[in-house]
Amino acid sequence: MGLVGAVVALAVLAYTYFGYPIAIWALARVFPVGRRRAGGKDEGNADVALPMVSVCLPVFNGVHFLPEKIQSLLAEDYPRDRLEILVYCDGCTDDSEQVARALAAAPGMEDRMRVFSNPARRGKPTALNTLCPAARGDLLLLNDARQPLSSNAVRALVLAMGDENVGCATGNLMLKGAAGSGVYWRYENWIRKQESRFRGVLGVTGPLAMMRRADFRPLPDDVILDDMWIPMQLGLAGKRVAFVAAAEAYDTAFEDDREFQRKARTLAGNYQLFARMPALLNPFVNPFWFETISHKILRLVAPWLMLVLAVSSLTAALCGPIGGAPAMRALVLAQVAFYAAALLGRRAGRLGGLARTFVVLNSAAVVGLLRHLTGSQRITW
Repeated sequence: MGLVGAVVALAVLAYTYFGYPIAIWALARVFPVGRRRAGGKDEGNADVALPMVSVCLPVFNGVHFLPEKIQSLLAEDYPRDRLEILVYCDGCTDDSEQVARALAAAPGMEDRMRVFSNPARRGKPTALNTLCPAARGDLLLLNDARQPLSSNAVRALVLAMGDENVGCATGNLMLKGAAGSGVYWRYENWIRKQESRFRGVLGVTGPLAMMRRADFRPLPDDVILDDMWIPMQLGLAGKRVAFVAAAEAYDTAFEDDREFQRKARTLAGNYQLFARMPALLNPFVNPFWFETISHKILRLVAPWLMLVLAVSSLTAALCGPIGGAPAMRALVLAQVAFYAAALLGRRAGRLGGLARTFVVLNSAAVVGLLRHLTGSQRITW
């Protein structure tokens, strides 16, 4: 602890949130990944044979979202006879199953939509393990019930999957609202775009992702993050995950209290992922090792670095060498101002709201670790 600890912690934090985005941006421009289309033809070529796509849609108590979601899928700019919708009602206690079956029974839907159900709530892995083997399509569209899709989403993802080196193609989640999580997601999305331009993103967006049915392997029933498990498995097998900005899903940014719960679950899932796939930490096995360490591992370490920075800078300011004391005192005051702004949140203006979101998300990493260690994180969402 002391001056060295403060400098190291500050340097790693600066790299995590600023240095890595700059580095991946530079790499994306110097070493852009090659982009090939299916059959070497252009996107608009009508001669390209479009494959069958099976939409896999797990639902839990989604009665308020299902009609709009199904309508957005039916409105896709994709041949009707090459798009089927599979709905899995996961222990729903509302009228989701009745609504889904009514939609499936509507005129013209007989061959387009099938409904599966389980009276007990088991979680998304069980849902996908049921839907994917039942799918008729060569491609699987994995998505969630809450977010409607842009009308070009399926076609854009199918085009990306025409590259045999792409194992997954993921879309662009567009969040509306003034919540700090929306600003954070735009920052995160920008990084994902650069990663995709370089080699590939590390995970997929849960509401909008596509993979080949031939590549699907049954998920462990207790896996928390299917949207990380599937692409990481494919990544270790040498496939890349493409980010397709043109394919969009729409949602509303959560306020900090709700975002905390979502993020704690996500980060508990990250700990589970690395515990079960230690190969991800091996630079000789993981082709995306640099991105994995910089984007995922250091984010898990960040809250502890913040603690080290606070303690070390305070120690150096009070007890360190005289020459370094003024700088450390300034660093301590900067941290006090930052955490005070986070405590005030939006009452301190836009920057206060962003500071609060940053602290909330890093606090979620600590809670996620505790849930992982105690096995208390639920699989269900």
